[in-house]
Amino acid sequence: MKLADFHYHLPPEQIAHSPVQPRDSSRLLVVHRAPSNLQHAHYQDLPELLQSGDVLVRNNTKVIPARIYGQKPSGADVEILLTKRLKTTNQGEVWECLSKPGLKPGQAVQFEGSILTAHCVEITGYTRQVEFNQQGSQLFTTLFEIGHTPLPPYIQWQGDDETALRQHYQTTYAKVQGSSAAPTAGLHFTPELDQRLRDKGIEILEITLHVGLGTFLRVKVDDVTKHHMHSEVFELLPDVANKINVAKRANRRIIAVGTTTTRVLESCSDSTGHLAPRSGETDIYIYPPYTYKVLDGLITNFHEPQSTLLMLVSAFVSAPNTAETFTSFSNTAVGKAYQTALEHEYRFLSFGDGMLIL
Repeated sequence: MKLADFHYHLPPEQIAHSPVQPRDSSRLLVVHRAPSNLQHAHYQDLPELLQSGDVLVRNNTKVIPARIYGQKPSGADVEILLTKRLKTTNQGEVWECLSKPGLKPGQAVQFEGSILTAHCVEITGYTRQVEFNQQGSQLFTTLFEIGHTPLPPYIQWQGDDETALRQHYQTTYAKVQGSSAAPTAGLHFTPELDQRLRDKGIEILEITLHVGLGTFLRVKVDDVTKHHMHSEVFELLPDVANKINVAKRANRRIIAVGTTTTRVLESCSDSTGHLAPRSGETDIYIYPPYTYKVLDGLITNFHEPQSTLLMLVSAFVSAPNTAETFTSFSNTAVGKAYQTALEHEYRFLSFGDGMLIL
């Protein structure tokens, strides 16, 4: 299976650089897998599109200001992007990071406007392990004082208000700090929409996956089966696992909000779809053909060409989950939906519109 099998042409003018307001006024393309057909709607229509008894599962991770700027002892500038917390130490906390320029082991960094310092512990592939002199709530407090929201490189944010950006690039239900990117399928939800969903009899449950390199790292090999997913930290609590298992036994539909939620559920499932509570790291890599064990539906944004996210949704609409054998993304139900979305001027990527696949 080749990387080119997951290509489509995305015109730059259809990449969203800011969110719409209110959030739930974003457009929603509904993809019915069997029989295959499309329906144009908006996120605020979700209570009418879903059924009483459905279970929405979403990712409550909270984006931190993970991009920080400092100086080496030489005075040279350095940019660090925190991607995953690794461990605490006697001195502070070690994080997996990306740095520009690349730090060498032993090199130190001082961050202006704070007492925060760091030094490179080791190089692991294209990442650095960096130890900070703070940990836990103290480190997060400093990050919120000096850090910047780590927007994807394809977003050209025009404003200079960091406070407003932090609000826009965060779900309204974010709780657990640790992500270096937002679980973007959740950006369209509002407290008012949540209440309307609950009033309809739709249960809303939450898992945690801190978004990092596993989600946004580009595939750099031609044979997609050779790509290795970077592991990301997650947690599925016992109460949530039990509620989903009870719902599945009652033949209620389980609908994941986002690819990160999908990866947690599939990581914690046995071959029958029964979930076991877990916490740790997952590097699950989903591409066709993959047998989904938990999901009956998926809410997701429109993703970049040749991304692992595109592979995940391709698998959901292909055999053995449907009768359609995968040949290329463009020939799948979701690939055809993407073409329709482009023709109808939907907005793409993180701040863009989304899809409901049933």
